[in-house]
Amino acid sequence: MTYRTIIEPFRIKTVEPIKMTTRAQRERLLEAAGYNPFLLPARDVIIDLLTDSGTGAMSAEQWAALMRGDESYAGAQSYYRFADTVREIFGFTHVLPAHQGRAAERILFSTVCKPGDVVPNNTHFDTTRANIEATGAEALDIPIPQALEPSTVHPFKGDMDVAALEALIERVGTERVPLVMLTITNNSGGGQPVSMENVKRVSAVCRAHGLPLYIDACRFAENCWFIREREAGHAEHSVAQIARELFSYADGATMSAKKDGLANIGGFLATNDDALAKQEERLLILTEGFPTYGGLAGRDLEAIAVGLREVLDHDYLRYRIVSTAYLGRHFTEIGVPIVQPPGGHAIYVDAAALLPHIPRSQFPGQALLAELYVAGGIRAVEIGSVMFGKTDEQTGEERFAPMELVRLAIPRRVYTQSHIDYVIEVMADVYARRDSIHGLNIVWQSQPLRHFTARFEPARARTHAAVRR
Repeated sequence: MTYRTIIEPFRIKTVEPIKMTTRAQRERLLEAAGYNPFLLPARDVIIDLLTDSGTGAMSAEQWAALMRGDESYAGAQSYYRFADTVREIFGFTHVLPAHQGRAAERILFSTVCKPGDVVPNNTHFDTTRANIEATGAEALDIPIPQALEPSTVHPFKGDMDVAALEALIERVGTERVPLVMLTITNNSGGGQPVSMENVKRVSAVCRAHGLPLYIDACRFAENCWFIREREAGHAEHSVAQIARELFSYADGATMSAKKDGLANIGGFLATNDDALAKQEERLLILTEGFPTYGGLAGRDLEAIAVGLREVLDHDYLRYRIVSTAYLGRHFTEIGVPIVQPPGGHAIYVDAAALLPHIPRSQFPGQALLAELYVAGGIRAVEIGSVMFGKTDEQTGEERFAPMELVRLAIPRRVYTQSHIDYVIEVMADVYARRDSIHGLNIVWQSQPLRHFTARFEPARARTHAAVRR
């Protein structure tokens, strides 16, 4: 008999205490942090859903693997175990370790991009966009139309608009497109998966024009699970088989192993291009470390090697996706508008729809973050105009993002269902009082990636003073 209850496919061996705070304490803490959850001390957060990056719990096998970490500067055995695992799962020839995903991105884009180039993606995430723009190139998002409609249900809202890709190449020419990227799952678009069919079609366009296709593979296992569950022809395949097919259509990948690597630090850059790998290796040595450690300790390489295999386990992935959907289903029952259907690693609340009385210039997503923390000590992150908008330094006018979302990212193997039930209860309270929530104004910011350090104040306390930068 099959039972409805999906239990956590692990037992808890070590626990970490949570510091409980009062609403009055949280009000003072948030004001001191400039109404930016990034600036809160972690010890003052009850449920931390800021990110799923590097915040997961490692397994007993990973902790055991740490003990055999080879800390040799060059040629460490830990590197070879790590690289062999990456090659087995992803199929690429050259594997360069890096201390995290953004380091891999910086090396890739610094090597292949130049001013005036255009790098298309289904949707770039924050550090990807920033690393591209740092080279003088343009990071261009071309998602399918459904991706910008939070309430629309579509099985693969992470897909790239293939017709728009072809039109872009025709318009700017292949000499200005150094590579094409696909982010799986599509983080900025609600953690939505990309279909195998879309990967094939994008790959075919790239190969027809002689352009390399790179995959941002942070959440590759979750994406492959969705393919197995939703796309015809894959139900009988293992996630490992689906992954190997998916990456066979690409020429390289970047990955933050802090997500589906189930590790607390680390990442890699992979490619099949021998000449490009040599260039990237030189930059790796200059900025990260020798090619067999890439800024990581040997024990970190060991943890990633184990984590990349564990993440392919079907019991784990089923639990992961079902538990995220549980949160999304309950939010929907309350009436909270979310990106539908729920993604793999997070629930994305449509803050613009939840708080229609707050103008976009007063950042409804950031306002919702503040209320969630004050109400229940929950830390989340804005995926909207704070993260992806920009203030014109000459006119002071704000350029808004396509959507105003709040992401509640669920760390892997960290919280139990009672923690998630608490989040649901807090959100229900916030939803009931939504009309009383005020917007926020930026009083200090620094580009790029202003969302990490910007400071805010309640809109009702706004003065006529200029925003300080």
